Amino acid sequence: MSVSAPLGNSNSGTKSGKEQGTQATSKTTHFGFKDVPEYEKEELVREVFSSVAKSYDVMNDVMSFGIHRLWKDQFVAKLDPGRRPGGEPLSILDVAGGTGDIAFRMLDWASDIHNDHQSKVLVVDINDDMLKEGHKRSLTTRYADGSRIEFKVQNAEFLDAVPDNSQDLYTVAFGIRNFTNIPAALRAAHRILKPGGVFACLEFSKVNVGILDMIYQQYSFNIIPLMGQLVAADRDSYQYLVESIARFPSQKEFAGMIKDAGFEISGEGYEDLTFGVAAIHTGVKV
Repeated sequence: MSVSAPLGNSNSGTKSGKEQGTQATSKTTHFGFKDVPEYEKEELVREVFSSVAKSYDVMNDVMSFGIHRLWKDQFVAKLDPGRRPGGEPLSILDVAGGTGDIAFRMLDWASDIHNDHQSKVLVVDINDDMLKEGHKRSLTTRYADGSRIEFKVQNAEFLDAVPDNSQDLYTVAFGIRNFTNIPAALRAAHRILKPGGVFACLEFSKVNVGILDMIYQQYSFNIIPLMGQLVAADRDSYQYLVESIARFPSQKEFAGMIKDAGFEISGEGYEDLTFGVAAIHTGVKV
């Protein structure tokens, strides 16, 4: 198995971000707290994650005191992936899947809970360095032969290598806030899911207790960049990551965006984790 990429760049079949930008130079988006032309953000984000790829999993443990593992476990348990009795194996797309944390958990759950050894995960990410780390990790797992997991470079706003109505489950964990055009990515998610397919997102969100939010903001902006400097020798990338969390929409706003993309949501459409430090959003294609 190898990390594969479509022909051309990660936007194969579309105009590159730079080409699009030259046609719409007035369009800007945020990169952390900075406003940048839309066509520049993709490369800026790619540079950040290339810089942190080798230390990404270690820094996740350090920054969250390991709590991110509990969030990911809860995310996968909520989705309960696996072939049901008499059903076909699942086709799962893990977007911005980087080092494979969610993909491995989903395959483990399907295998161990549902005795499903056929459901597959396609892990896509815009950053080849992150995918290489995930591929390297996969070689130490029971999925090393590549029959149930594949890694491919893709831009989440286009997903040009993923056929329409082909996936049962779309997951994205701690990645969607880095997308240049989130509504476009949500529309792409809706397009590639089968009718009845589930969109599921785990992302940092807004703390819902005032005093805890004050403490969390102080920790985020004063401590996490310092950790990035000490552990990964990269303060700037972790400063961006903190800022990207602050700029991400609230739980209700993001649920509205998911609904606007054509998904049906149940209730409020989200579940808070650890007082809203993170949240799980789900929607169904009907």
